Amino acid sequence: MNEQTFMKLMQLLPKSALSSAVGLATRLPAPAPVHRMAMKAFAKAYNVDMDEAEHAFDRYSTFAEFFTRGLKPGLRPVDAGEKVVVSPVDGRVSQVGYSDNGRCLQAKGIEYTVDELLGDKEAAKPFHGGAWTTIYLSPRDYHRIHAPLGGMITGYAYIPGEFWPVNPASVKNKQSLFCVNERLVTYLDTVAGKCAVVKVGATCVSRIKAAYDEVITHAGKPGKVHAYSTHLPVEKGGELGRFEMGSTVILLFEPKRVKWEDGLQPEEVVRLGRRIGEIV
Repeated sequence: MNEQTFMKLMQLLPKSALSSAVGLATRLPAPAPVHRMAMKAFAKAYNVDMDEAEHAFDRYSTFAEFFTRGLKPGLRPVDAGEKVVVSPVDGRVSQVGYSDNGRCLQAKGIEYTVDELLGDKEAAKPFHGGAWTTIYLSPRDYHRIHAPLGGMITGYAYIPGEFWPVNPASVKNKQSLFCVNERLVTYLDTVAGKCAVVKVGATCVSRIKAAYDEVITHAGKPGKVHAYSTHLPVEKGGELGRFEMGSTVILLFEPKRVKWEDGLQPEEVVRLGRRIGEIV
């Protein structure tokens, strides 16, 4: 199927309803043999490395538990360097750079603004001109999201939206894809200043869950912005949330505070805790 045909089909597909239905199915109880069969089939189809998983198949009571599985302790050591920015996820770099007048690159010929992404011009102002990167999580990846630097969680914003796929075909063809889809933004104050960790939903990403509060996104839920009167501490590499099915994370920093590693380029595979930049 070529990309244009795929995009036309996606236009017609009831993406929100499909995502809700898939999410419900992954959380429903079912006979253990059925769950194990589904998990093993998924792991084989997407080449999931179960040697890294915290538990074996028989320890997960639902498919959703398997998909949001933890890693074996110590498997992703977090670079402890004081000036080191680490990858918040396992994934592959889609794009990386420094926002020019608040503009970020989605794909060749397609840009979007930080204002659109965060849905709030005032919240976006600190990130104009700063370092940003987009990391795609494939179905085989570990699907929990962590802090790239230690600091304080100052608030969050849930921005309802659509459920377009975030695969390469959509990224190259759907204008402002990451600003159209559902997002959950976590705001941090760090040693590098303000940071926004943007978790982007997609087709069959039924929910995004925060680890620091009772925040669970889902189709049809109203948007919400919340600022904590007492900020919540988080260490570098501390868990911020998880995707129930795969998607994309975008990191934003203030200008002249973070410099990306020279080797951090599109298509680069990254792992949680690995050095991807430094504080300047």
